[in-house]
Amino acid sequence: MRGKVLPVHEAGHDAMTNTLPDRAALEWMYSTMLLAKMADERAADEARKGLLAAALYPVRGLEAVCAAMGVAMAPQDQMVSSYRNLGDALSRKIPLRAIIAEAYGRMGGTSKGKGGTMHLTDNERGLIATTGIVGAGMPLAVGLGLAAQLDKSDRAIAVTFGDGATSIGAAHESFNLAALWKLPVVFVCQNNQWGEHTPLAEYAANPNLAERTAAYGLHAEAVDGFDPMATLQSIGGALDRARAGEGPSFIECRSYRLTGHSGLSDYSYVPTEELAAALARDPAPTFRTWLEQNGHVDAATLDQIEQTAVETVDDAFAFAQQSPHPSPDELMADVYASPEGVPTR
Repeated sequence: MRGKVLPVHEAGHDAMTNTLPDRAALEWMYSTMLLAKMADERAADEARKGLLAAALYPVRGLEAVCAAMGVAMAPQDQMVSSYRNLGDALSRKIPLRAIIAEAYGRMGGTSKGKGGTMHLTDNERGLIATTGIVGAGMPLAVGLGLAAQLDKSDRAIAVTFGDGATSIGAAHESFNLAALWKLPVVFVCQNNQWGEHTPLAEYAANPNLAERTAAYGLHAEAVDGFDPMATLQSIGGALDRARAGEGPSFIECRSYRLTGHSGLSDYSYVPTEELAAALARDPAPTFRTWLEQNGHVDAATLDQIEQTAVETVDDAFAFAQQSPHPSPDELMADVYASPEGVPTR
């Protein structure tokens, strides 16, 4: 259904019963949501204590979207992320140790500590780039999509960004070109309802982002981004269409930002009742309740997943803090393709 917008996906958990992923995938999703939540909160705590000096952009509220992407994406698929990337990195199965070490600027990080929180990359696991520039990932994803098409490969490209990025000119150029050339790109809008400190309705005359994007000729739909099963169905369907040569999709995952724009920023401007309603649907604990009540995963296993998540977060931060800083010899490493390109000092 290219060029038409679908209503908010209301399949929800129960409607997915006949198409659920297997138990191992459900357990992995819950574990990933917990890791994103706990590591996010731990990083903010370390920053408040002065132990972590890094630009932090919390992912609280996006845990379900990230877990869904992790199951929906195939090993050969590629991703371009933004500065709010902790959950995206986990979705590509990047070890938490490497993610946190990169935040600390240490050699154990994904880019040997030289990229920092806003520039996580892991080409082997398909995280091709993350960018600190709002909306800048979309043109990169279009380029990767063109490469996949020219290669006649079966890989799809997922690019994640916030609602605010849809107002950037490069976004609209990307939507148009991807639709025109039927590129295998899935635009995953992690709509947390806030463009930094401005609510969506105050910067977009039409806050229905899926409806707006459909005008470019993409398949476009909106989904409850707090519901991992509905989100999995939407993103999974979009990736399947992309791999089948049916062109790009725009999936608007409607969630809510559960903390400030950046790690330690004030968010007293957020309406109290809105935040309370969102926290009542906090993705990870809500998902646990659903898994247990519907008999998909037993309580003892869920308890063990939670204990393992605590241990994994503790281990990742300990590893990062003990990992060495890059030496001066690393200054030119990974910059030039060969030693011949390194300038003499």
